[in-house]
Amino acid sequence: MRRVLRRFQTLPIRSRLAMLVAAAVAFAVAAVSVTCWFLVQGKLYEQVDNDLQKGMRGPQIQKAQAALNNCSKTAQGGNGFFGNTYSQVVTDQGKICVTEDSTGVIKVTQADKKQIKNADLRQAYFRNGTDEKGADVRVMTVPLGATTTVTGDAGPYVGLVVAVPLKNTEKTLNDLALILLLVSGVGVLGAGAAGLAVARAGLRPVDKLTEAVEHVARTEDLGIRIPVEDDAEDEIARLSRSFNSMTSSLASSRELQQQLIADAGHELRTPLTSLRTNIELLTRSEETGRPIPPADRKALLSSVTAQMTELASLIGDLQELARSEGQRGERVQVVSLRDTVEAALRRVRLRGPELTITADLQPWYVRAEPSALERAIVNILDNAVKFSPEGGTIDVQLDHGVLTVRDHGPGIPGEELPYVFDRFWRSPSARALPGSGLGLSIVARTVEQAGGEVRLTHADGGGTVATVRLPGAPTPPPEVP
Repeated sequence: MRRVLRRFQTLPIRSRLAMLVAAAVAFAVAAVSVTCWFLVQGKLYEQVDNDLQKGMRGPQIQKAQAALNNCSKTAQGGNGFFGNTYSQVVTDQGKICVTEDSTGVIKVTQADKKQIKNADLRQAYFRNGTDEKGADVRVMTVPLGATTTVTGDAGPYVGLVVAVPLKNTEKTLNDLALILLLVSGVGVLGAGAAGLAVARAGLRPVDKLTEAVEHVARTEDLGIRIPVEDDAEDEIARLSRSFNSMTSSLASSRELQQQLIADAGHELRTPLTSLRTNIELLTRSEETGRPIPPADRKALLSSVTAQMTELASLIGDLQELARSEGQRGERVQVVSLRDTVEAALRRVRLRGPELTITADLQPWYVRAEPSALERAIVNILDNAVKFSPEGGTIDVQLDHGVLTVRDHGPGIPGEELPYVFDRFWRSPSARALPGSGLGLSIVARTVEQAGGEVRLTHADGGGTVATVRLPGAPTPPPEVP
């Protein structure tokens, strides 16, 4: 049985569906056919029983007495008292007295004897039986009560046993069984064919989906789409929409990945070229024995150090952008935003000691990744330090989940504001300053992952205001035991 089940599971889905439909139809047709056959059999037997009852006429007690007085164990041919009929009188001891017009002798059973002796008078008892030649007959036994002897004493209980052949009835039932069998076979075959056709029609969208998946696996073409009707809401339509959405997401991810690689290559080229040039100058000086003046050598080494620092920063930003969503989700926890901002301020004050940084921070707790959130805030403060004039002021405020960082620098032109959060985008006026162009992009993604939003606007009186809104609460949530 297990082998059959394993073999069945290896078949194509359409074949399994066709077989299941055929099996279900076969079961239903078999049940209906058997029920129909038994109903027809009952009706035919009921008709035969009614005919047997209608054929009984005349004073049966006197007829039984006459048959007993002229008892014979052999039957004489005749027309029967209503056609081709068996009729005989039977005592409760099993003695058979065949009537003059009986077609033959019926085999008497113990049930007939019991019925003759114990049953109510005129209560007919029906059964199937056979005659002395083994032919099938329908038997009716009617008790006639006790008889009297010639001397007037009480005689045995007797009953009249009448039967008719079942040849025609059985032929009708056999013909009906054959017809039902043929109809059932045709029905099962038709159901199997219909099931296969329905399975093919129903699985046609799945075939298209399979072809699309195989095409993507073979060619890596993520631009393929499966057509879906707008009003379709079945499982196949939902699966097709999910596939289209998946390929769109993958195509967008691949495009962003290619763009990231191209932009990273472009950004890496400048510091690497500068490093190569400076190192070649130092090497050539050593090879030719022509020393570089100390001031120029110091400037070259300082440039190499700056370029290395810029490369390290760029690589760190790229690693941050390349981290997967799952890696971030594993480290998300409740974080004190005020403590995070204070830690970021301590780092930034070291980078701009000549600046005045004021802070007004209120308690606020958010769900985020601590290191990523601190890095994002440091990036915002770094931008403020970078564009603030010497001796300038930076105002930092945190109130009910809204963090604002305002500098008093030159500000960002209005036409450049839509691009400030794009990867590797740098304002033309800031390209001479150190940086990779990824800082604000990391800020935007970190804030969005924490469920918040960030934006840059012009400040009244000059400068730029960075606003970060993060959902949370002024108190930490209770710990779950």
